[in-house]
Amino acid sequence: MIPFWFTEYLRVNMESITIIQPDDFHLHLRDEEALNSIVHDSARQFARAIVMPNLKPPVTSVEIAMDYRKRILACLSEDTNFQPLMTLYLTDKTSSEDIDDIENSEHVHAVKYYPAGATTNSEFGVTNLEKSYPVLEKMRDAGVPLLIHGEVTDPDVDPFDREKVFIENVLAPLIQKFEGLKVVLEHITTREAVDFIIQGPATLAATITPQHLLYNRGALFKNGLRPHYYCLPVLKREEHRQAIVNAAISGNEKFFLGTDSAPHAIGDKENDCGCAGIYSAFNALEIYTQIFDEQGCLDKLELFASVNGAKFYGLAVNTHKVTLVKQSWDIPKSLPFGYSELIPLMAGETLQWKLQTA
Repeated sequence: MIPFWFTEYLRVNMESITIIQPDDFHLHLRDEEALNSIVHDSARQFARAIVMPNLKPPVTSVEIAMDYRKRILACLSEDTNFQPLMTLYLTDKTSSEDIDDIENSEHVHAVKYYPAGATTNSEFGVTNLEKSYPVLEKMRDAGVPLLIHGEVTDPDVDPFDREKVFIENVLAPLIQKFEGLKVVLEHITTREAVDFIIQGPATLAATITPQHLLYNRGALFKNGLRPHYYCLPVLKREEHRQAIVNAAISGNEKFFLGTDSAPHAIGDKENDCGCAGIYSAFNALEIYTQIFDEQGCLDKLELFASVNGAKFYGLAVNTHKVTLVKQSWDIPKSLPFGYSELIPLMAGETLQWKLQTA
């Protein structure tokens, strides 16, 4: 019998890597012209994506989610196999009947909790989580995951501490009260979040973005104020970035890929009150691959990108495979975005890995 380590050596080498096609378990696709501009970037790399519901107005019912899904698929060619996995937006008005509808839908997979005022289009979010306890109980019993933007919105809490305080004051009591509820803490940014996920129950997991693997908060202020590095949760100190990297490359099944790719037009980023969000969908898989390569952990990339998330959501792991090759290429300085343009992550920089296309 050929040892496992030797098959991994044959499959992963310094020049190329072939893995099961990944999924993106946290993606913003927007709508209308903006949607048509960007959805192809995700479909080029990922087989499936958990699509965020924070449109205006938000996606609050299965019916609305299905209409949105149709608009997404209408932007893609017939030979594209990309599948949007839809979510509902948790509001004060979400009911147990909405969870019944999710159980009866093959295309809606989770409910997203935004604390009101926490991030882009979060003004419709829950004002008091206790109001949603009956819904959360129903979700636990039905096995419907709760996806969480984990930040408090109290203005007295320092923006760099809002995730940590949320974990202590909101998430820890929630996990204890609703034992068995499947929870994904989205886009984790702190050492405290990593430790909490590792020590938590098997029903608790987390997504990790490329920007939080790449940068610490110094990137926001390099040679001036850099609005295209502004996202929520905000980038943190280097010690936290290192903790996030270690979690991603660990092989721990609780951590998986979620880009939180969130496009905004240049004018919405470069103004006196710029929007939070980084567009990574254009080159996300290549960025993750480069990070894992730099850490000497290419053998762990498939677990993080293609296996762990699917298992947590109870989905079959994809069967199609993709190959990335070690090849330098330059990221465009801007991309079309509806009637405007946007700046992608690592704009104008060079990546060392590229997804091989037919």
